[in-house]
Amino acid sequence: MNGTQRWIMHVDMDAFYASIEQMDHPELRGKPVIVGGSGGRAVVSAASYEARAFGVRSAMPLSVALRRCPRGVRMPVRMERYKEVSRQVMAVLRRYSPRVEQASVDEAYLDASGLERLFGPVDALARAIKADVAEAVGGLTCSVGVAPVKFLAKIASEMRKPNGLFILRPEETAAFLAELAVERIPGVGRHFLEALHALGVRRGKDVLRYPEDFWQRRFGKAGVQLLERSQGIDPREVEPFAPPKSESAETTFSEDTRDPAVLRRWLFRHADRVGRSLRKQKLCGRVVTLKIKYADFRQITRQTTLPLPTCATQTIYEAALALLESVRLENRVRLVGVGVSAFDATPHQLSLTPGVTPEETEERRARLDRTLDALNERFGKRIVTCGRLLDKE
Repeated sequence: MNGTQRWIMHVDMDAFYASIEQMDHPELRGKPVIVGGSGGRAVVSAASYEARAFGVRSAMPLSVALRRCPRGVRMPVRMERYKEVSRQVMAVLRRYSPRVEQASVDEAYLDASGLERLFGPVDALARAIKADVAEAVGGLTCSVGVAPVKFLAKIASEMRKPNGLFILRPEETAAFLAELAVERIPGVGRHFLEALHALGVRRGKDVLRYPEDFWQRRFGKAGVQLLERSQGIDPREVEPFAPPKSESAETTFSEDTRDPAVLRRWLFRHADRVGRSLRKQKLCGRVVTLKIKYADFRQITRQTTLPLPTCATQTIYEAALALLESVRLENRVRLVGVGVSAFDATPHQLSLTPGVTPEETEERRARLDRTLDALNERFGKRIVTCGRLLDKE
């Protein structure tokens, strides 16, 4: 980059869903707002900072959240509204840099390298972006982290929430990482953290006590990445468009179940939903994943790799069903989900030899699905549907 200092900026909207609800409903400002679904098994999608003061967090069962915060105001999820505001935020960021990578509906990375020549020092740039975002979306605030690499920019954006700004300069990075708790480093989950604590590794400086071959031997790629992150190494670039890595659908049941018929029915629903989305995006995947969460919240996943990439509902369903039948259910099931990954967007070249080959079976299924998709697109959702989707939910 011809000696130009590399700056990555992470822009994270503050309590995004809940803040939009408070903006759209002024009477809720200053009150604890909890955004979530309905029903006894609903979970919290977002919570305002007033609700967080009571210990309310995302993904918490809504019933628990309301016990902790009895005066919390529950609002339904309005995803289309949140996406609308998100588009306004991203439009502001793209006025500053062509290299903007949207990480989710409420956060994005921006490559700010070299922008000093246009907008002044990086701290002035960050403050200008914060002000422009607030003006564009009715006063909603964002927190911004700036650092030489991606993962540190994200950590920096969390340092002074809400409405914060934290800049980690290259000369400060080593000292910052030395004292950083290892659970703050991306890739360190609960089980990995327990193993690290057993080794006496609690901060970034502890990771550096062991050489690379130790981390490779003990934890493989995850261990090597931990060592690299502890040294501030992250070669990932800001990617203006990141193709989807997976497509999935899942359901939390209103009542826990072990009924095979119920599980099979929901597997087909999810296979249908995932298949339709893949076909719309012109994607096919080779890996099908089954996700099961038990009543005690233990979670398992199983995967299978298909011989051909697919977007066919029936093929996805059959693979998921085979995975389900391979699992000995240890408890009643709270949630079941189906996902497809390892995408291949290139159409598979079919063999036209006599007989029904796997390729021809896959093509027939995909052709039928595309016909149903086209009919439903033209005449309305579910004008034509598979009989087993007519069962009661």
